[in-house]
Amino acid sequence: MVFPGILVREEDWEVLKRVIAGLNFIADLTKADAFVYYKVPAKDAVVILTHVRPRSISPLYPESLQGRYVYRVERPLVFRAFRRSGYWKGQGLLLGMDAPMVEETFSVVDGKERIVGVLSFESNLLEYERRRRRSPVFQLALHYLHHMARRGLLEKTQSFYPVTEQDGIIVVDDQGFIRYVSGVAANLYRKVGIMRDLRDASLSRLPAGDREMLKAALEEEEFRQEEENLGGDIVWIKRALPIYEPPSRFREILTPLLGKPSMALAGAMLIIHDATEERRKEKELRVKTALIKEIHHRIKNNLQTVAALLRLQARRVSSEEAKAALNDSINRILSIAIIHEFLSEHATNFIDLRELCRKIVEQAKEGMLTPEKRISIEIQGPEILLPSEQATACALIVNELLQNALEHGYKDRTIGHITVNIEDLEGKVKITVHDDGVGLPEGFEPLQTESLGLKIVKTLAEEELRGKFNLERADGSGTIATVVFPKKLEA
Repeated sequence: MVFPGILVREEDWEVLKRVIAGLNFIADLTKADAFVYYKVPAKDAVVILTHVRPRSISPLYPESLQGRYVYRVERPLVFRAFRRSGYWKGQGLLLGMDAPMVEETFSVVDGKERIVGVLSFESNLLEYERRRRRSPVFQLALHYLHHMARRGLLEKTQSFYPVTEQDGIIVVDDQGFIRYVSGVAANLYRKVGIMRDLRDASLSRLPAGDREMLKAALEEEEFRQEEENLGGDIVWIKRALPIYEPPSRFREILTPLLGKPSMALAGAMLIIHDATEERRKEKELRVKTALIKEIHHRIKNNLQTVAALLRLQARRVSSEEAKAALNDSINRILSIAIIHEFLSEHATNFIDLRELCRKIVEQAKEGMLTPEKRISIEIQGPEILLPSEQATACALIVNELLQNALEHGYKDRTIGHITVNIEDLEGKVKITVHDDGVGLPEGFEPLQTESLGLKIVKTLAEEELRGKFNLERADGSGTIATVVFPKKLEA
């Protein structure tokens, strides 16, 4: 497998990918940057295959170092772990910086105890000192989890909810007795009415859901995540996993003679995240989204009602000029209604310009083409997402340009072809409407025309979209109308 510019042996990757899968969990839990190193053949250097930065604390490095080459003078413990299987700890400097850190390094081995990589954790001195002062039970649990990580035994945690600073942690031994309760966990239990000290108590003292998860971790060695509503809108996200004790260094040395050593079950860990506020905000957002979609739906219906009333009025007037003005207004209103139709159907403030043009074209065919007119309209171009404000202006522009082409380009023609082309030009959007109609009259000046439709296009293009509008005669016959404008990235 090719990885950060080098070829990783397939058998090595099978081991390393399981290690990498569990790194987000262990990096968050230990509040340390995690690295997986791989030896570069025929070069006195190693490469960082993976760099996982913790989400529970500010990471040591502002950017990922994945793919960086590292030399012996920079990480002597990493090179020692490649030379001799084991666990090494010491102080050093951050890569490319003068800031001090504590490094814990583990050899990653395959089933035959062959070293295939190195797993390393880097912590700032303050965080390492805080961890060192915590309960010995918790420190030992983290040490065991580090060894599980280097053996790829935390692979199943990749689906776990991220561990945060506000999460409560409980550690139980292999007999089901609680040996460690973090301060956050104690406070969370007080919120649900458990006031007594849980340390050294049996699992029976825990709520039923927590007890069952820890039992599954101990008895079935199961990794499990559950979300539980405790009543009163209190919501917890809980993760439980078994903890294994690594074999002794002496036993690992005898692997070639005795076979791969097994890891003994030492206990289990339960991590509790209070998701009450997050779920409340998500519920509020769902309600607001539904309300906004309903508003857009009603606006669309009201606009369609106004268009229907204008259509009735157009049928009653005798003046052809008045009838044309009413029909133009109907198409403009329906173009805006299409925007609100999009917003009522999708929980986003961005609209696909290509799909919008498709609906405008369908509307133009229904409202402006009589049965004897065989004029095809084609849409070309990729999907381009625009904020609703820009999409509204584009809807009116495409409508006006199609209306102008159909009314003037094919006034005395029954056959023709119109192309609507949209382009994404690296930060700009270009809309081109090209017809093969009669073309512009001689001496026609788009900037001096009295056409309301073209004035609307020019105003929207220049003032609303901050872009440019151009209208010119096509080679041969027909007209090309172009609008270019900068694309907004935020709604």
